[in-house]
Amino acid sequence: MKQSRKGRKTAGTLLTATLVGTMLLSACSNSGGSEKANESTGGDKASSGKASTLKVEVFDRGNSPAGSTITNNYLTKLVQDKFGTPNNINVQFVPIPRSEEVQKLNVLMASGSDVPDIVFTYDSGTFYRYAQQGGLTDLGELLDQYGPNLKKFLGEETLAYGQYQGKQFALPAKRSHLGKYSSFIRQDWLDKLNLPVPTTTDELYNTLKAFKEKDPGQTGGKVIPLGMALAPAQFEPLIWSFIKPVTEEQRYTLTQQLGSNDYPVLLPGFKDALQFMNKLYNEGLMSADFSLDEDKKKLGEDAAKGLIGFYSEDDMNPFYADGTYAMLQKNIPDAKLSAIDVYTNSEGKHPKPEYAPIGMYLMIPKSSKNAVEAVKYLDWMASGNNLFDMQNGVEGENYTLQNGVPIVKTDASDDVKNRIYNWGDMAIISNGKQLGDADKNVEAYVYGMPEAYQDETRKALTISRSDTIKPVLFDHPIEAQAKYGTALRDKLNEIIVKTTMAKPDQFESTYDSVMKDYMANGGQAILDERTKAYAEMKK
Repeated sequence: MKQSRKGRKTAGTLLTATLVGTMLLSACSNSGGSEKANESTGGDKASSGKASTLKVEVFDRGNSPAGSTITNNYLTKLVQDKFGTPNNINVQFVPIPRSEEVQKLNVLMASGSDVPDIVFTYDSGTFYRYAQQGGLTDLGELLDQYGPNLKKFLGEETLAYGQYQGKQFALPAKRSHLGKYSSFIRQDWLDKLNLPVPTTTDELYNTLKAFKEKDPGQTGGKVIPLGMALAPAQFEPLIWSFIKPVTEEQRYTLTQQLGSNDYPVLLPGFKDALQFMNKLYNEGLMSADFSLDEDKKKLGEDAAKGLIGFYSEDDMNPFYADGTYAMLQKNIPDAKLSAIDVYTNSEGKHPKPEYAPIGMYLMIPKSSKNAVEAVKYLDWMASGNNLFDMQNGVEGENYTLQNGVPIVKTDASDDVKNRIYNWGDMAIISNGKQLGDADKNVEAYVYGMPEAYQDETRKALTISRSDTIKPVLFDHPIEAQAKYGTALRDKLNEIIVKTTMAKPDQFESTYDSVMKDYMANGGQAILDERTKAYAEMKK
C-alpha cells in the first residue's frame, strides 16, 4: 500500500483542511458525549430494554458475491446473532469505498451526527490529525472497564501506536506477521559451480563474481548476478546490513521516516552501503537498469527468464501460484530457488526492518453516544473463538485443522467459500489470521502457498522475522516528516541512483552533493524536530 503526492497544495488538500476544521467544531459541539456520558447512556438503554444501534464502518470493495451485499452477508449476520442480539444491540454496517477511504471518512467525521461509532484508517497521519483536533474518544478507561480481552489480545506494543501524548485515542489492529524481507539464490547455479551457500556479505560478493565469470545459467552473457530494483525490498536488506551499532538517541534522532518506512539516511554506515552498491554496479554485478525499475516489473521478468542469480524480495513473494518461481520453473524446469539470509553486519547478524505491529487504526469519534457498545463489540471479537470463526468459517466445511492451523478446503462449494469472502474487512482487530502465536500465524501463510513451495516459503518467512529492526515510535507526529516525507522519498531514490551509478573516483563528490541537497530540502528539518522530540521524551 504508494501514490505520488507531488503538488500537495491542491484543492483536495484545502478541502481536507476545511473538513478537519469542521470536524473539530463538531467534536467541540458534541463534547458532552464524554466517556462518562457514554457509560451512563449505555446503562440507561440496558435498564430501559430499548435496543442500542451500533454503527460500524466497513470497507466496500465491490466484490460481494451473488446473494450477498457488503451490509448483509454471512458475517454481518454472525455478528448480529452472536454479539448484537444477546446484548440488545442492533449492529449496522456503514459501507465506505476502499479506494476513497480517507476522503469519505473526513466527510463523515465532519458531519458529527452521521459518523459511525467505529471508524478506521490505515493512514497514521489521519489518525494523528483527528487526535490533535480533539475529535476522538479517549479509550483508556473504557478499555480497562469493557475491553479486558481486547486489551490482552492487542498487547502493550500494539496499543502504543494508538496513543497520542499519553492517551489512548485509537485501538490499532494487531498484525499477525511482522516480517518484511528475505533473499533468494539460484541453488542450481551453486550446485553447478560446486559452491556453498554464502552466509556473509563477503561470501556473497565472491559468489556474485563467480556467477558473472562462469555464467552457470548459460545466459549468453546476459547474466545478472544480483537482481536490483529501485524499491525497498531490493535495497533495504543490503543497506541496513551496513549500519553500525547505534545508541538509543542516534536511533531516535538520526532515523528518517519517509512515508511509512524508517530509513537510515543519517545513521553511521549508510555511506558504506552506498559505496558497496557502487562497487557492485561498476563491476557489472547488479542490474544495469535498476534505476528505471521502481515497480519491480523488470526484476520479475529477469528472474522468471532465469537471468538473475540472487536478489532480495518481500518475504514469500516469489512463491505465490503463478509467481516468479512458478514462471522460472516453467521456463527452466530444473531451476531451483532457495531462501537465504546473507547480508551481514559488523556484529555477525542479518539485520532487516520489520513491519510496525499494527494494521488499521480503529477509532471511536468523540461525538459517538455508543462508545461503551463499541468497545464491547471489539472485546467480543477478541473473546473465545469469535475472531477465529470470522476469519476461517465453519470447520469441516470451510477448513480442516492440521496441527492447530486451519487448512482451506479448496473443494468447498462456492456458497460455502463465499461465507467469509470479506473476513479481512470484518475481523477488524487483526491484520492477518491470528492463531495464537507467531509460529502458527506463519504456518497459516505457508499452507496457503502451492505445496511444492511450502518448505521454501516457511524458510523465507522465518528469515524475514529474524534479526529484525523495529520501527521508531514517538508519542506524537513529527510534523516535518508529514511535510517533507514524500518529496524526500524521491530524494532518497536519487541518492541511491546517483551514488550507485557514479564512477568510483566520483563517488565522494556525488555523495556529498546529493546529501547536501537532501538535507536542504527537509532532511535537516526532520533531524531538528526528531532531536527536540527525543529530548522532550527523555525529560
